[in-house]
Amino acid sequence: MDANTGLFYGFAAVLLFAAFKVITARNPVHAALYLVLAFFQAAALWILLKAEFLAIALVLVYVGAVMVLFLFVVMMLDINLDGARKGFWKHFPLAAGVGALIALEMAAVLMGGFRLSEAPKSAVMVGETVTQLSNTKELGKVLYSQYLYPLEVAAAILLVAMIAAIALTLRQRKDSKAINPADQVRVKSADRVRLVKMNPTFAAPEPVVASVEEKKA
Repeated sequence: MDANTGLFYGFAAVLLFAAFKVITARNPVHAALYLVLAFFQAAALWILLKAEFLAIALVLVYVGAVMVLFLFVVMMLDINLDGARKGFWKHFPLAAGVGALIALEMAAVLMGGFRLSEAPKSAVMVGETVTQLSNTKELGKVLYSQYLYPLEVAAAILLVAMIAAIALTLRQRKDSKAINPADQVRVKSADRVRLVKMNPTFAAPEPVVASVEEKKA
């Protein structure tokens, strides 16, 4: 067994352990952190397969953006863990069946790759010279030549979604108590503070003495 095979089994073992802890951890924050560990191990496997672009995309997009968002949401929301665990065993058979089906589909797809006897080559012979291949460069050529129009359509859809999210956030809500900073800057002290002159001392009020008739009454 060479070094690449040993690294593959090591990363794969940690990946399986992290994936198992994601679905069994009781604390949602711990589950999200285990999912980050699983993404890092998957990125290491991509690097072993000489797919460095997919590895860095997995780290930057999922670990650097999506999982950070998940952690913020999980830590800010008051999640009722007892209510979330209700009905777990009721839906477990269906979830186990779907998981087994997905595992069989992935095994059927990946078994062909496991039968390969040679590793992917990163260099090709062009005449008498050896040309190094770059996955990122080749992917860029395909995206901006053969799939240029689908890429532009996807970019336009993402732009519309971003503008819609900003527009929904900036709408005026009746129950909002937001203050306009421009109004705060233009405010004057006379509009906020009213000075009232008061004497520093007051004379004590005279005691009221009841008359004899009032006492008899």
